[in-house]
Amino acid sequence: MMLNNSPYVRAEASVTRVMLKVLIALLPALAAYVWQFGPAILVQVALASITALVCEAIMLRVRGKPLNLYLTDLSVLVTAWLIALAFPAIAPWWMVVTGTALAVVVAKHLYGGLGQNPFNPAMVAYCVMIVAFPSLMSQWPGVHGDASSQIHLIFGGERVLDGITSATPLDALRTGLREAGATVSAIRNGPAFGSVGGAGSEWVIGGYLLGGLWLVQQGVITWHIPVAFLGALAVFSGGFWLADSAHYASPLSHLLIGGSMLGAFFILTDPVSASTTPRGKAIYGAGAALIVFLIRAFGAYPDGVAFATLLMNLCVPLIDMKTQPPVFGHKLKRPASPKKV
Repeated sequence: MMLNNSPYVRAEASVTRVMLKVLIALLPALAAYVWQFGPAILVQVALASITALVCEAIMLRVRGKPLNLYLTDLSVLVTAWLIALAFPAIAPWWMVVTGTALAVVVAKHLYGGLGQNPFNPAMVAYCVMIVAFPSLMSQWPGVHGDASSQIHLIFGGERVLDGITSATPLDALRTGLREAGATVSAIRNGPAFGSVGGAGSEWVIGGYLLGGLWLVQQGVITWHIPVAFLGALAVFSGGFWLADSAHYASPLSHLLIGGSMLGAFFILTDPVSASTTPRGKAIYGAGAALIVFLIRAFGAYPDGVAFATLLMNLCVPLIDMKTQPPVFGHKLKRPASPKKV
């Protein structure tokens, strides 16, 4: 048997390599999106990517940074793809362009660029747009949408709501439960729902899960945040579901509809704005899950992944400070007890 002796050299893990793996991990969900809902999402990905690269180049030039180094690290393309996937696929082109520019210029570069932003740029764009344009941000394509109609909508076509757009499962739940006598089981029989999740979006959610597990296997992200987020979301929603299953969705529904899987593996795990310590990641993920459930169950918005991400981003410095492990060879210092007089 052969034994390897020290010293050890760590494998190269450049920003470009890591971001390329994230983009690859998003491909299964992107392919499922096109298969189930039509090619409009590809138009949005292209718009977001071009806008992100142009804004990145402008800000790098203004800040006197080398263009080749930063434009080729692919980090801005990850932001662009997340924006495209988070926004409705038939959102007007100017919303995607404006949101992407906001993410790159304000949420990223005004804080110092890559590695300095305290908030997830893609979620900043999403929250600003859903607050400013809630109606347009709630119009999603129906299953197997017509390509020409979708592209026409993106570039200024008339929006015939009953003929082209479709409610998301979370929208259907939130709206349906406001009606007297409505129950979760009755609402789930509607057209917005499939066998276990949303109609068509079940495949997209599966794509996020597949890509996310691959990122864990590749060591791009750790298991702490996804497991803490999904586990806590199941626990919180499960408690209310057990108490009143007629008016609260099951844990499986919370995990398989909305942005749960996208948030767990691709958004909350952002290495810049997320917690970095093992215990901190668990607290960060569980805290985000609590906020997501509260917004879904009692809030005005159908989903809360974006708001939960930004709120937990605010807590990251405190979480990391309180969960920082001791330096090797040193005992953890605890505050001295007050002296009795």
